[in-house]
Amino acid sequence: MATILVVDDELGIRALLSEILADEGHTIELAENAAQARACRERMRPDLVLLDIWMPDVDGITLLKEWGATAMLTMPVIMMSGHGTIDTAVEATKVGAMAFLEKPITLQKLLRAVEQGLAKPALRNAATPHSGNHTSDMHLTVESAMTGGAMLSVTPLMLGPQSEQRFDLDRPLREARDAFEKSYFEFHLAQEHGSMTRVAEKTGLERTHLYRKLKQLGVDLSRNRRGNGI
Repeated sequence: MATILVVDDELGIRALLSEILADEGHTIELAENAAQARACRERMRPDLVLLDIWMPDVDGITLLKEWGATAMLTMPVIMMSGHGTIDTAVEATKVGAMAFLEKPITLQKLLRAVEQGLAKPALRNAATPHSGNHTSDMHLTVESAMTGGAMLSVTPLMLGPQSEQRFDLDRPLREARDAFEKSYFEFHLAQEHGSMTRVAEKTGLERTHLYRKLKQLGVDLSRNRRGNGI
């Protein structure tokens, strides 16, 4: 079986993931912060890393970038967070993560992500930027909420089935549609590094119409602007 490094500052999360994965036959190494994670990575070569984003010393995204820049990102990394968004997931995959799990993590999603990660070949050095050829399609599912309402789950295919953005459908149509459209355009802007020309091509909108639409939805364009303009 595999050697899996679990990095999380919460003792309960480390214990739970360790127990589940050990029951699957894996060897588990634990780290509660970035310093311990670095030490584990230096003395061993884990087959997979489960890495929390929000940690007290160095956050998971920064550690992931560090490993990529030093050619130490030779293993698949699955990011974890209880406060994740599509933007966070996209940023994580751009710097080398293979998937993103939102806490609380279900057993099914955990085992599926680990299985997919271990099935992948050795990871390239994440210091090399992505080519931009990832599909920007989204997989949409509608599922019943426990409250009796409904939620729309949006999963960008490039991020795998573990990353979901949910929208409350128990609201006026215009509000629900605007919330979805805002996330849709933010996703494409992040994918295209803020290029309005490429986003217009991807979404099938004329550039001027696209700009007006983004302003209407309240999309923060400055966050996605590149150094050479949009």
